[in-house]
Amino acid sequence: MSVVCRNLKFLRKQKGWTQQEFADKLGIKRSLLGAYEEERAEPRTEVLELVSDMFRVSIDDLLRRDVGSQKDTFLEKRRQQKLGTNRQVIEFVPVKAAAGYLAGYNDDEFIEELNTFTLPMMGAGSYRAFEIAGDSMLPTPSGSVIVCHKVDGWEDIRNNEAYVVVTSREGIVYKRLLKSNRTKGKLTLVSDNPQFEPYSVGMDEVLELWQSDAVISKAGPQSRLSVNHLADMVSHLQDQVNMLKKKARN
Repeated sequence: MSVVCRNLKFLRKQKGWTQQEFADKLGIKRSLLGAYEEERAEPRTEVLELVSDMFRVSIDDLLRRDVGSQKDTFLEKRRQQKLGTNRQVIEFVPVKAAAGYLAGYNDDEFIEELNTFTLPMMGAGSYRAFEIAGDSMLPTPSGSVIVCHKVDGWEDIRNNEAYVVVTSREGIVYKRLLKSNRTKGKLTLVSDNPQFEPYSVGMDEVLELWQSDAVISKAGPQSRLSVNHLADMVSHLQDQVNMLKKKARN
């Protein structure tokens, strides 16, 4: 990789920006920035001028000097801070990064680009936080952040607990899980909102499983449901329970 391409990638990571965020600041497409970083294209002069002004690095240094080789860089300090704290670092996957996560969930470089935070009450373990969208898990509202720990496989799944499930077919979903009594490797995904029907997936479709430990929600006005709407929800929930009982007996 040429010096200038390596420098662009280093400076982006120094700020903790994704490729999309950096590209937006430079006024170029993310794919073009990716081509720069992968040395498939040479950065234009106007791009180098923007980077020079943004990071207060001369164009000559961008072209000739490996700015990431210096000691005590921002990234190095950030790594040391992570290593020096007893709190667990939690990578955050926002909704806008969900599509990229499906391709990069097993890529250390992609995970390193995710923003992180810590929570004082989290113990030892591997944690990740996912922003959820939609109403399928009401009363947990859309936009909530689910903090989870990694689950390795079938034997560790606990019935009726809430999980973030990363699947090749459905993407990233937040559901309660039920293991099939008849077929090992078959999961039923159940919403807390009874207006959404349960559905099944095979473990062969599951890329990752994260069991929910905490839910972070924004404070907002409390919504009020009508008596009729509540009655419909209860009736629908009872129908789902009866259906699941029949499946369990068969």
